[in-house]
Amino acid sequence: MAGALALTFATQQANPQQTAPQQQQAIPDAPRPQTTLGPVTPGIGASSTSSSAPAQAADPDQAAVGSSLPSSPKTAPEPADNDVAPDLPDAGQGAQKIATLVLTSNFVDVPFTVKDSKQNLVPGITWRDVRIYENGVRQHIAVWTVDPIPLSVALVIDQSMPHDTMTAVNNALGALPAAFAAYDEVSVFTYNNGPRMQTDFTSGQSARLAAVVERSKSTGRDSMYYNAGEALSQGINLNGGAQANINPLTSGGPGSPQGLSQQQVPRESHTLNDAILLAATHLTKIAPERQRVIYVISDGKEFGSTAKQKDVIKFLQTNRISVYATLVGDASVTGFGWLERRHIPLMMRDNVLPVYVNATGGQAYAEYRTHGIETSFAKITEQVRTQYTIGYYSREPFIDGKYRKLEVRVLRPNLQVIAKDGYWPAAQIVHPRPPASAPVSAPAPQ
Repeated sequence: MAGALALTFATQQANPQQTAPQQQQAIPDAPRPQTTLGPVTPGIGASSTSSSAPAQAADPDQAAVGSSLPSSPKTAPEPADNDVAPDLPDAGQGAQKIATLVLTSNFVDVPFTVKDSKQNLVPGITWRDVRIYENGVRQHIAVWTVDPIPLSVALVIDQSMPHDTMTAVNNALGALPAAFAAYDEVSVFTYNNGPRMQTDFTSGQSARLAAVVERSKSTGRDSMYYNAGEALSQGINLNGGAQANINPLTSGGPGSPQGLSQQQVPRESHTLNDAILLAATHLTKIAPERQRVIYVISDGKEFGSTAKQKDVIKFLQTNRISVYATLVGDASVTGFGWLERRHIPLMMRDNVLPVYVNATGGQAYAEYRTHGIETSFAKITEQVRTQYTIGYYSREPFIDGKYRKLEVRVLRPNLQVIAKDGYWPAAQIVHPRPPASAPVSAPAPQ
């Protein structure tokens, strides 16, 4: 009996689970931390088939541990041609490249200037900073150059300004030739009742230019005034008699219409449109590798021209001509041009130069005193000489008679881009230009 009890007790010690209640359930172990990772694929985590990871690291109740941070939202990619570098001519070959490029039908070159908020020129712009749009569609930049391009300048001097304004201009004209380089060429035009060419193109440093500029000085026009006893005062009683305040052109006597039947009072004429058109026509004859510029020194008044402004602007835009100006006299005074914004039909326009400047990508400086006028000469030539130039192939049918709107953008904040508003396709450049036989050289002094 004692032996049987001892055997039973020994069996229970060897198999304790057989004596536990059947409803008791074993508690599972907590997930074991992973101590090693196998090969990791970015964005996916460790490979579940890696032979180097221990088998117990994979747990059905625990997500795989990632190996990278969530990626940032992707931005829209730039067009593919943004990364295609344009043709970058060697230093000193930019002008020649633009001029001798084989133009199948639709090559367009656009010079432009970049200024900061203080109106200082901004250097260091690269082709990656620039976008060019035609009719709202971005174009691929085919050619990019920052080389200074030799200038062909048609200088237009207004001789129809009042005497005091003309005096300030005359005193400043002596400094004008110093603004040009020896490789620039300059022609001189003047206008009063009509335009006139004073000299054909000559070197910017020639004695001929200095002599012609000196010869182009004028006394200007005297303001009309009333003087008792002269023609306009006849027929007027200054003592308040019966003829007081009567217009001499409607009264009897020598001042009556009968007395003026054979002569008419001359009307004031400022043929600025005609002068710009004459200068532009002359510029179309120059070599294509030179930059075409019309530089006007005037108060901007326009009356009596045969050419219409819109037609002259179209001619300028078609032939790649920019207009720059030094505004003098009343036009240089801030706020004086209010009448121009409220133009009265059949009356003289006070200042038309800003329209020409904005349409062709030029620049105007308003100066009232002699020193300011002299300074403006150097500012304008510096700005023209340090322009950036881009070229592209238009995606539009080239000869369709339609105006093309242009926009140049620089991808830097707080900068001003000065470029022409657009252009008209030119039929004369449909055929390829022949390559130049020699590099650009300075015109011979005359």
